[in-house]
Amino acid sequence: MKQRLLFPTQKVGLVCVGAISRPQVLLHSFLVFTFLLNPIAAGAVDITQQLHRPLNSNVGRQSRDEADSFLSIGKQQYASGNVDKTIASCLRALELYHSIGDLKAQGLTYNLLAKAYFQLGSLKEAEDSLRRGLAIARDTKDFQAQIFVLNNIATFLLQQGEFATAGKTLEDTLSIAHNVKNIEGEGLSLSNLGLVTARLGDYNKAIKLYENALIFRRQTGDAIGEANTLNNLGDAYLASGNYQDTIATYGAAMRTAKTNRDRTNELRAIDGLVTAHTAVGRYERAFDLLEQRLKLAKELQNLREELKSFESYAQLYKQQGNYLTARNFYERAIILARTLEDSKQEVQLLDQLTKMLQRK
Repeated sequence: MKQRLLFPTQKVGLVCVGAISRPQVLLHSFLVFTFLLNPIAAGAVDITQQLHRPLNSNVGRQSRDEADSFLSIGKQQYASGNVDKTIASCLRALELYHSIGDLKAQGLTYNLLAKAYFQLGSLKEAEDSLRRGLAIARDTKDFQAQIFVLNNIATFLLQQGEFATAGKTLEDTLSIAHNVKNIEGEGLSLSNLGLVTARLGDYNKAIKLYENALIFRRQTGDAIGEANTLNNLGDAYLASGNYQDTIATYGAAMRTAKTNRDRTNELRAIDGLVTAHTAVGRYERAFDLLEQRLKLAKELQNLREELKSFESYAQLYKQQGNYLTARNFYERAIILARTLEDSKQEVQLLDQLTKMLQRK
């Protein structure tokens, strides 16, 4: 189950320190286990090198406008699924924000950068970005930023299999969001708690958490967050074998994402629908959806998503016993994996193709 991390879209005023002693204690206690990991990985040093490159002397308004532009482009690239380009844009934005000393903007950029690294599976770089983002949020006493970074850290821990620690982090973060009346943070924290619960196999409880999360996300008009939670809810229905609600929920996610040009969640919803329709034998509908998926990937000029579309086609044809056509799609996917220089994906595809031919 893939998780898509949310990016904070609103800012709140600073909160009086004396009024929220418990959240401060929770944040302080968080450092006891942040991160149960090694010091910042060597592979993440590139960020530091990027920040300390010599800059042109023309800093100021022009630099800020340029940095804001790179960050905005990075958000659009992430929404389109182009995470490689997102990283390049974020690193350039960080360089400029660093030059003008804008800590809050750096924090926002690190959050987006961490999401992009997560998508690529670059966990060491994602960890480094999260550390830096949390440090900035604490230094600036930006409690909303702390809420979102802690959610991202919990997702990181979840991917590492640290279910108990991830759940405790999210419960504490939900308490912070409630105390500072951050509705957006409550919605995100509930949605991520649903993820932890689903990973533990309690799908009924996860469904309730997602439904509560949707209430908060709709209150804030967070369409991207709503589509993400709907996809999570669809995953839970699918895992529990409730195909009727699975299809309805993924359908709602797809429509919401499409309306808001949220291509990441739109593609994810299509994948869920293909799986659900295939499970109940609606192959024609599954092929229609795959056609939509491939068309969208081509429009986005996203080779990685084209590759995923070809692989899905191959698996569906293989399931129907049409091995010749399945082989054709596997070979097209393998070509794209080589183009992307993704040797791991190439090996996996070759293995799937070999096993299919052996069974044939």
